[in-house]
Amino acid sequence: MDTYFGENGLLAKSFEKFEPRTGQLKMAEAVQNVLKGNEREYERAEILLVEAETGIGKTLAYLLPAVLSGKRLVVSTATINLQDQILKKEIPLLTRILGEEIEVVCIKGRQNYLCYYRWYQYRSSPQLTVVDDGSCDKVDEWLLSTETGDRAELEWLHDHSPLWPKISAQSHQCLGGECPEAPRCFINELRRKAGSARLMIVNHHLFFSDLALRKAGFGEILPRYQGVIFDEAHHLENVASTFFGKSFSQYQVLDLVQDVERQAEADLPPSLADKMISSIRGLKKRVDDFSRMFPLERGRFPLGEFIEGQQEWHDDVGHLASGLERIISELELFTSYGEGWKTLLKRTEELHGNLLVIALPDVVEQTRQVHWYERRERAISLSSTPIHVAENLREILYPAVECCILTSATLTTAGNFSYVCERLGLEGDVNTLRLQSPFNYQDRTQLYIPENDFPLPSERRYTEELCQRIYDILQITEGRALILCTSFKGMDSVAEFLEDHLQFPVLVQGRASRYFLLQQFKEEVDSVLVAVASFWEGVDVPGPSLSCVIIDKLPFEVPSDPVLQARIAAVREAGGNPFFDFQIPRAILTLRQGVGRLMRASDDRGLLAIMDPRLYSKGYGRIFLASLPPSPVVRNLQRVDEFFELTGK
Repeated sequence: MDTYFGENGLLAKSFEKFEPRTGQLKMAEAVQNVLKGNEREYERAEILLVEAETGIGKTLAYLLPAVLSGKRLVVSTATINLQDQILKKEIPLLTRILGEEIEVVCIKGRQNYLCYYRWYQYRSSPQLTVVDDGSCDKVDEWLLSTETGDRAELEWLHDHSPLWPKISAQSHQCLGGECPEAPRCFINELRRKAGSARLMIVNHHLFFSDLALRKAGFGEILPRYQGVIFDEAHHLENVASTFFGKSFSQYQVLDLVQDVERQAEADLPPSLADKMISSIRGLKKRVDDFSRMFPLERGRFPLGEFIEGQQEWHDDVGHLASGLERIISELELFTSYGEGWKTLLKRTEELHGNLLVIALPDVVEQTRQVHWYERRERAISLSSTPIHVAENLREILYPAVECCILTSATLTTAGNFSYVCERLGLEGDVNTLRLQSPFNYQDRTQLYIPENDFPLPSERRYTEELCQRIYDILQITEGRALILCTSFKGMDSVAEFLEDHLQFPVLVQGRASRYFLLQQFKEEVDSVLVAVASFWEGVDVPGPSLSCVIIDKLPFEVPSDPVLQARIAAVREAGGNPFFDFQIPRAILTLRQGVGRLMRASDDRGLLAIMDPRLYSKGYGRIFLASLPPSPVVRNLQRVDEFFELTGK
C-alpha cells in the first residue's frame, strides 16, 4: 500500500499538495490484509472494525485495496452523499491513478428508477391534459438521453412530487418477464451491469433488504458477492432492525386496494371486475374500522399494553384476517391472467401473515421481538422489531461472506469497541483498528462547557439561560455557527430567541430543503444554522462559515420509544446496567457525530460548545469527556473571546 499512499507513491504524484497520512496507510494495509485472507473454505467472515476519525481519508483507504483485491465486493453506505462522493470523486481518481477502468455500479432501491410500462400508462391517461404542469414533457426529453432512469438526474423534481410514485419501478407492481417493456427496462439493465461489476455501491437499507429476502428464501436483489464493506457503520443496528422485523400498516392495505382495482379494471370482464372491486373495498372498510380502535395520540407505543385493554382483540384481528383470506381466495382465481395477479396474491398473503405474527404473537416470539404500533396523522401501523439484531447478523451475514469490514468516524466509546461489538454480534477474534484524527485540535480548537452553576437541562430556567448563553457565544464568534439541538421543541425555542435578538442571519431546519439550507449557510459566512436530527452528521462545511458547533445538551434518547424500552429491559434482565451499558454509549456515539462537524480540513479552527454542566457535575461525564477530541476545555466566555482574538475571527 506504500506504493500508493506513501510519500513518493502514486497519490503523491497525482496531487501537487498531497500530504501522506500515516492513519490512511495503516487502514489501507489492514483492509488489504483482511481482503487477502480467508480465501479457503470459511465458516465465518474475517471481520475488521476501523474507527477512522475525520481527516484520515478512510474512503480511499478501503476503496483502493478493494479494487486491487479482485474480489466481488459490496460497499454499503448510510447516505446518498457518500455514494455520490465515491462515484463522482473517488472512483474517477482511482481510475486515473491505476490507468484502467473500474467495474463499478451503484444500485439503489427500485423506487428510484422509472418504469417504462407505468410511464406509458400514465402518459396516455385522458385526465393528464387537465393536471399536467409540463413535467411530462421534461420526462420525455430526459428519457431521450438517460442511461439509468435514476430520478436523481431530475434535479427539478422535488422530493414529494406526486408524479414519481405513479411512474417509478415499484417491486409490487412489476410484471417481470411478461412486461412488454422488459427488454429496455432500467432495472433489468442495472442487473446486467451488476452481474459483471466487481464493486457494487449500495445503501444499508438496500443491503439489508437483500439479506432479509435471502433469509426468507424469496430470492435476492444483489448478485452474489464475496465480501462487504460498511461505511457509516454506526447505523447498522437501527437499519438491520427494520429489515429483520415485520410490519402491517393501513397504508399497505390502501395501496393494495388501489392496485387491485386498477388491475381488475384493466384485465377482467366487467362482471368479474365489479365483484373483485367490491371485495377489495370491503377489505378497505375492515382495515379502517380496525384502525379506529387505536387512540388518536400520535407516536409509537407498546402494542402489548394496548391489547390488554381490548377484550375483543382476538375477534377484531380475526375479522380483519378473514377479510384478507377472502381476497387471497379470489386473487387465486385470477393468477392465470398474468404476473401482475400473482404479485398481488403474494402481497396479500404477506400482509395476512404479518398481521397474525404481529397482532397475535406467541410467547417465544414476544421474548425475541418487541411489538408496537404507531399512530400517524391518517394511519395506523403495527410492527415487530428484533430486540437483538446480533443473533440475526451472526446467523445470516457473517457466515455468508469471506470478509466484512465495518468503518465509521464513530465506533468507540472512551476508546473502546466493546459496545458496538456486543450490539452487532461480533465475538471472539475480531480485528480492530482505531485511528485518531490528524487534525490539531489542541491548538486550533476549544471546548466550552458552562460553569457548574449553569442550570441542568431538567431545571425550569435551563431554556432561558441556554438561549442567552448561545447568544453571548455568537456575539464572540460573529455568527458562523451550527447549533445542534436534541429535540424539535428545543430547536424552536433557540431559533425563536435568536431571530428576535441576533443581528446575523438565522437559518432553521424545516423551513427549506437540507441542500438549500447548507448552501446558504456556506455562502453567508456570518449565518447561524439551527437544526436537529439528521444535521448531527453528514454536514461537511470546511472554512470560516462553520467556526463554531454548539450542542444544547447530552443527546440521551427519551426512553419512551417501545423498541428502546425493550432493549433497555433486555440489558437489565441480562444482569447489565442499562444506563451505563446501553444509553450512555448510544449518547456518546451521537455526540461524537455532532462534534465532528467542526473540523473538516486541517486549516479549520473554531469552538466546540456543549451546554451541559453534567459533563463535570455527574460522574458519568468523565466517560463522555474521554470520548471527545483533545480540545482544551474552558469554562468561561472570557477565554473563548481571547481564543478568537488570538486566532483571528
